[in-house]
Amino acid sequence: MPPSSYKIAIIGSGPGGLSAAGRAADLGVSHVLLEAAPQLSNTVQRYQKGKFVMAEPEVLPLRSSLAFEAGTRERTLSVWEDTATRLRINVRYNAEVKALSGEHGNFALTLQDGDRIQAQNVVLAIGLQGNLRKLGVPGEDLSFVQYQLDDPEDYADETIVVVGAGDSAIENALALARQNTVIIVNRRDEFNRAKEGNLKAVRRAIDAGGIQCMYQSAPLRVESVEAPGSKPGVIVLKSPESEAAVACDRVIARLGAAPPRKFVESCGVAFPNKDPNAVPALSDRYESNVRGLYVIGALAGYPLIKQAMNQGYEVIEYIEGRAIEPADEPVLREKFRVMPQLPNVSVALAMITRNIPVLSGLTTLQLREFLLDSQVLAPKPGDIVFRYKDYSNTLFCILHGAVEVQRDSEDSVHKVPLRQGEFFGEMSLISGRRRNATVIAGKSCYLIETPRRSMNKLINSVAAVRRIIDETFLRRAIQTQIAPEVPLEALDDLVHTARIEQFDSGAVLFKEGDPGDCLHLIRKGSVTVSRDIGGRECVLSYVAAGNYVGEMALLTDSRRFATVRASIATETIRLDGTAFKALLGKSPKLRNKLEETARKLLANESAKVRGGGTGDMVSFFVNQGLGEATDVLLIDESLCVRCDNCEKACAETHQGTSRLDREAGPTFAFIHVPTSCRHCEHPHCMKDCPPDAIHRAPNGEVYIQDTCIGCGNCEENCPYDVIQMAVKEKPKPVNLLSWLLFGKGRRPGDEIVAETGKSAQKIATKCDMCKDLTGGPACVRACPTGAAIRVSPEQLMTMTRKTAN
Repeated sequence: MPPSSYKIAIIGSGPGGLSAAGRAADLGVSHVLLEAAPQLSNTVQRYQKGKFVMAEPEVLPLRSSLAFEAGTRERTLSVWEDTATRLRINVRYNAEVKALSGEHGNFALTLQDGDRIQAQNVVLAIGLQGNLRKLGVPGEDLSFVQYQLDDPEDYADETIVVVGAGDSAIENALALARQNTVIIVNRRDEFNRAKEGNLKAVRRAIDAGGIQCMYQSAPLRVESVEAPGSKPGVIVLKSPESEAAVACDRVIARLGAAPPRKFVESCGVAFPNKDPNAVPALSDRYESNVRGLYVIGALAGYPLIKQAMNQGYEVIEYIEGRAIEPADEPVLREKFRVMPQLPNVSVALAMITRNIPVLSGLTTLQLREFLLDSQVLAPKPGDIVFRYKDYSNTLFCILHGAVEVQRDSEDSVHKVPLRQGEFFGEMSLISGRRRNATVIAGKSCYLIETPRRSMNKLINSVAAVRRIIDETFLRRAIQTQIAPEVPLEALDDLVHTARIEQFDSGAVLFKEGDPGDCLHLIRKGSVTVSRDIGGRECVLSYVAAGNYVGEMALLTDSRRFATVRASIATETIRLDGTAFKALLGKSPKLRNKLEETARKLLANESAKVRGGGTGDMVSFFVNQGLGEATDVLLIDESLCVRCDNCEKACAETHQGTSRLDREAGPTFAFIHVPTSCRHCEHPHCMKDCPPDAIHRAPNGEVYIQDTCIGCGNCEENCPYDVIQMAVKEKPKPVNLLSWLLFGKGRRPGDEIVAETGKSAQKIATKCDMCKDLTGGPACVRACPTGAAIRVSPEQLMTMTRKTAN
C-alpha cells in the first residue's frame, strides 16, 4: 500500500502544532497532524489539574483559527478539542515519528508502527517536554523525587520541596500550597524567568506565608531517611552563607527541558553551536536549513502558548505564499521610529545582528523577544548617557556611531572611545556599584538600552551572551582597576589566564603565609584583610568590589602578608601570578605605580597592627553589614547628648514617622550603629516587591515610592531590620523648626492624625537619605554636637585608621 501523501505534515499537537493544523484546515490545505500521545495537545494535558493558563505577552494579539484566552487547563483543552472537531483537523494519535528525511516537495516520515507518510512540507512542533532536566546531584532518582506534577490534589499534609524558579515550578508550588507545606528553591535572588502573572502570584504567596522561598540556594544531594516517624527524605541545599538540610515527603524538580537535539539533527536541521540548550538556526519565517522543514514553538525558542500559536498560524501562511507580518511587528516598528533611515523591522534586526556581536548569536525569534523589553535611543552629540558615580544598572549596546568613556584618575582624565558593536554598563550591572565613568554620546549615535532584569534573563539563558559579557568585563576590569595606562591588547596573555571564582561568606581567598601565586580582582561583594597577632586573627581592613588583593606577594616574591576572607558572598577575577609578573616586566611604569601603592598600604597596615584595637572595630563594622553597604549612619557616643533631635528631624521630614531608631542597634567602644538603612549594593528589599516600588536614585539612595502596596516583603527580606510597616499618615502643615531647617514638617502643637482600624493602610518606610532635600540627611543636620554622621565604607575605614593612630 503506497504511503499517505499530504502538502503539510505537522509533528506535535501542542499549541503551535495545533494552531498550524487549525489554520491549514481552515484554508482547506491537505495536512496531517501527528501526535505521539493518545490525546490532543499532550503538553497541555500534562499540566497540573486546574492550572491557570496564561495568555501572555499581553501586548501581542492572538493569530489563530483556535480561540485562546487566560483560563484553566480544562477550559483551554475543551475549547481546542471542540474547535479541532469543528474544523475537521486531520489528526492521527499514537503516531510517534521515528525518522524524517528528504527536503521540500519530497519528505518521508516513518512512524513508530512502521507506517510511512509523504509530505511536501513539514512543520516540527514537538516541544521540549520529552527531555526533562534532572537535579544532577546524588539521589536524583530516589523514589520520592519526581519531575512532573499531574494533579496537585493527589497530595495533602506533606512537606514538599519544589526546585526551580520558572513558570512550571511556581505553578506547582502555588497549587500544592493549598493543602501542603511547600518550600520553593530558587538558585538566584529573583524570579527572572517567570511570566508577570506567576511572578505576582508567587510573591503574594511568599508574603502571606503560604510558601517559603529559599533564595540563592541549590541542591547538593538528596538522601533517603528510614528512621521511624521521620520524613522519607532530606534534600541538602547550599546557599552563599551555609548548607541546610530540609526534611521532606517529596521533591518535585521543575528545571525545564533540553531540546531533543539528537532527533532534530537526524532530520538534517543545523544548530548554531554545540551548546545543548541552543535552538535550531531558523529564518524569520521559521524555516530551517532544510528547505521546506519549519520549526515552531518551544523548540524554536518561544515557549509561551500565545507566541507558539501565532507561529503556527503564520507558518501556514508562509507555506501558502500569503504575505503576513509577525504579530510583534507594530511594537518593534514603533521602537525603531528614532531611526527613520531604516525601512522596516527586518532591516533593523539584520543591522543589530550584523553590528552587535553580543547579540549576533541570537535567533531572529530570540532577538525580537529581547527587543520587546529594550529601548532604542538616539541621543544627541554631547548628551550624557550616564554620569560617573550614578547608580543606574542598565546595559547599553552601540548600534551605530560611538560614545566616549571618560574616567578620572589622580592626575588626568582618560578618554576611551567605544564604537559600533561594543557595549557598556556591564560593570555596574554585575557589581551593583556606582558607574565608574561618564559616557558621552558621539555623532549619529544609536543605542539599545536594556533593563537589568531582562539582561539577566538573557545572560542566564544564552551561554554565548554570558561568555562575551564575562570576557569583556574581565578585560575592562583589569584595565580600569589595575592597569589603566596599558592598552587592552597588551593584556591578552593575562586575560587568557583569568577565571571567575565564587566565595561564600567567610570563605578564605588565601591565608597568611601561603605562597603568592595569584591576584584577586573583586568583581562583586567585599573582603576583609587580617593578620595573626599574638595567636589571634586581627582584621586590618575592608576591601570592596572594584579593588584588588594579593598583589604584595607577587611584587616582592614573598609569601602572603595577610589572610583575606569574603565578608559576604563574593565573586573575584583570579589572575595568574606568572602572567601578572610578565605584564609587570613589560610595563615598568605599571610596576612602579603598584609598588608605590603597596608601600603605602603596608605602612597603613603596620600602623593598624601597632594601634591594637583597630581590627576589632573593623570586624564589628563588617558584622553590621558594612560588607554590602554603600552608606551607613553612625553616632559618636562620646559626643551624643541624647537629645533625639535626629529622630525628631527624621519624623518631621517624613510625615511623622521616623526612619531611624537611635537607641536600637549595637555599639563598639564609642561608636553606635543605630537602626537605619545601609543602602546595600544589591538591596535585599528589592528582591520581592510586587509593584516594583523600591528603586535606587542616581546618587545611590535606595527609596520606596508611593506605589507601595504594604505587602511587607521588603521588611521580611531586610537582614538588618531597618524597614518598618507604618500607617500612612495624612499630610500636615509645616512647623517652624522643620520649615527653618528643612522646609518640611508640622506646625507646633499639631498632632499626627493617622487612620485606624481596618481601613488604615500600612506602607513600608525606610531611610531614603533625604534624597529630595538639599544639604543632606535631616538627622545629620539636626545633630547639635556633630555626633551623627553618614559615611561610605571607604570613608569609615579611613576614619578607623585615624582613630587607631
